[in-house]
Amino acid sequence: MNDRPALVRGLGLTAAASVNIANMIGTGVFLKARVMTCNVGDPGMVLLVWVAAGLLAMAGALTYAELATMMPRTGGAYVFLREAYGRPMGFLYGWTIFGVARTGSQAALAVGCGIFLNALLGGALNGVYFTLHFFGQTVPIGKLQLVGLSAIALITLVNCASVVVSGRVSSILTAIKILLVLAVGAGAMFLAHGNWGNFSLSGMAGSCEAVASTARGGLAGFGAAMLGALWAYDGWDLVTSLAGEVRDPKRNMPRAFIGAMLVVGALYLFVNIGYFYVLTPTEIASVPLSSSVASEVTKRFLGPAAVGLIAMALLASSFGALHSSIFANSRVPFAMAQDGLFFRKLAEVSTKNRVPVNALIAQAVWASVLTLSGTYDTLTDCVMFASWLLYGLTAASVFVFRKRMPDLERPYRTWGYPVVPALFLLVTAWLLINTLMATPVQAIAGLVLIAIGLPFYWYWSRKTAPQV
Repeated sequence: MNDRPALVRGLGLTAAASVNIANMIGTGVFLKARVMTCNVGDPGMVLLVWVAAGLLAMAGALTYAELATMMPRTGGAYVFLREAYGRPMGFLYGWTIFGVARTGSQAALAVGCGIFLNALLGGALNGVYFTLHFFGQTVPIGKLQLVGLSAIALITLVNCASVVVSGRVSSILTAIKILLVLAVGAGAMFLAHGNWGNFSLSGMAGSCEAVASTARGGLAGFGAAMLGALWAYDGWDLVTSLAGEVRDPKRNMPRAFIGAMLVVGALYLFVNIGYFYVLTPTEIASVPLSSSVASEVTKRFLGPAAVGLIAMALLASSFGALHSSIFANSRVPFAMAQDGLFFRKLAEVSTKNRVPVNALIAQAVWASVLTLSGTYDTLTDCVMFASWLLYGLTAASVFVFRKRMPDLERPYRTWGYPVVPALFLLVTAWLLINTLMATPVQAIAGLVLIAIGLPFYWYWSRKTAPQV
């Protein structure tokens, strides 16, 4: 008889959807309008790109929803890949998530919290206490770095409480983010002086600072804009890692996926309509890199106070996304450890709060190392190709399970199957090919980072027999 404490299903629908919403709404909605206008030229095409990217993310979400209700277990895609393709593929996914992809993202978000708080405080966090030198890397230690480390530590501490507490915090942070995005959009629509005639104009005459001419207009421009919008939607899959802690997952997981996508898609369209109502496409395309479209629009109805509002919105977005990432992604090393494919201590659940405290702490330590190293941007850029490859393999597993396990209970079946998942796979393949051709060095480097995990898989798989 196993008397060890286990995780509990303490997340309701609102908390589950909040995890995805909070992770999707980051800085993209405030920053990407300029580049996307330069890519495709006119407001109608920018809005079309937002819709197309949202539909693609929805196709992925609908596919993942079938997998999550069929196998509502902690670890999400790690479990799906393990069951579809074997333990090595599951391990490599977990290795990538823990080693680079999500911890690197957490490091970037933590540093972002420091940067946006510094902007809100008028530069009060500038300055470096001392500098460390490791293996040719210069590591500055100052107030910004301490804020980043403190953000990781604070959120990890919150997530060491019960899953119910983590879910409530996620819901509160998500509500704040939604209200801030709505405030920007509503202020533009109802408080600023705008012109609906802006929607008939083009932004191709804009200065488009740092936007390559090859990414302006035509199919290439549309593809570049799609990549920007998809970056803003990234995070639609996050709640799968928490499937083992969601109440009534057969009903709540599909609703969480679909509800989150609808909320975020509507917010993105609303705020972008506000941007183009206030500024002409040429003005949007000419916004300097040192500013943002959201800041320029908000200045039209708030004046100098706009800087503080946008800094607050960016800070809230970064902090909320960091909370969701730490909350959900800690379950991947936990699930790996349960299978004997990672450090055994990470499989332990706290007796009092029923959460994987050791996995949370290990994740925080590694994310903090990446924060101080300053290499998180390089690592996450390199792993982008591999991340999309894993997205594709996970979505493809729905076909594997339909063929291999046709009689397995599926409380939710992917709407539009097989067209919807096939469409997602086709566009994913296009993104992979485009990335490989555009940045072959980074794409190959990402695959190398994943392959480095193979010796570790060999070690853990030989050390511990798989659990049944």
